[in-house]
Amino acid sequence: MPKKKGGSKKNEEEENSRIAIVDAERCKPRKCDRECHRNCPVVRQGKQCIDVGKKSKLAYISESLCVGCGICVKKCPFDAIKIINLPKSLNSQTTHRYGPNSFKLHRLPMPRPGQVLGLVGINGIGKSTALKILSARLRPNLGRFEDHVGWDEILQYFRGSELQNYFTKILEEDLKAVVKPQYVDQIPKQVRGEVGRILQAKDERMVRSEILQALQLKKLVNRDVQVLSGGELQR
Repeated sequence: MPKKKGGSKKNEEEENSRIAIVDAERCKPRKCDRECHRNCPVVRQGKQCIDVGKKSKLAYISESLCVGCGICVKKCPFDAIKIINLPKSLNSQTTHRYGPNSFKLHRLPMPRPGQVLGLVGINGIGKSTALKILSARLRPNLGRFEDHVGWDEILQYFRGSELQNYFTKILEEDLKAVVKPQYVDQIPKQVRGEVGRILQAKDERMVRSEILQALQLKKLVNRDVQVLSGGELQR
């Protein structure tokens, strides 16, 4: 029997889930006519898909009720709404979320010994968040932003994967993550002194000479960090 034409579309919708993102800086319910709420087909059916009033500071969109029509995205006068369709399988692979209708990170890249891992993408895609989690500066909440998620549960979540072993080593201090400042011009405000003395103080693995050679820093050992150029700070 041939498949019905309408069936595949319905199945495709069931296999997809949605992330509704409301930009807190752009959303201004007090300065608009709540076009997102008034034009939402789900709201017109009597369901509270979009909750926003004249005195609201921010619109709230129910991701479980949203059908992904995109009307609210087009009607918003401040371009504050984004609806992103995702495979439903990713629902069980949420690593972190900051709050309702906000950024959502799925999965994590896996650093491996002796390999270079590159993270490439547009702004706001989660590169910095992933790095903060991998360096244990940010504890992943597994998408449950209202709950306290402990490291025991996090390790259980990553059980059987390379990330479980990675985070175990980080927590037990068998592995140390070092994150280079994104804006190198800020380094002189946080670090003071001569290059050689700073490297000596931080040389836990006794590799100072190798680092000086590899990064061509020998000529800079007696220079103060305050007078280094941008390229020298980068090294």
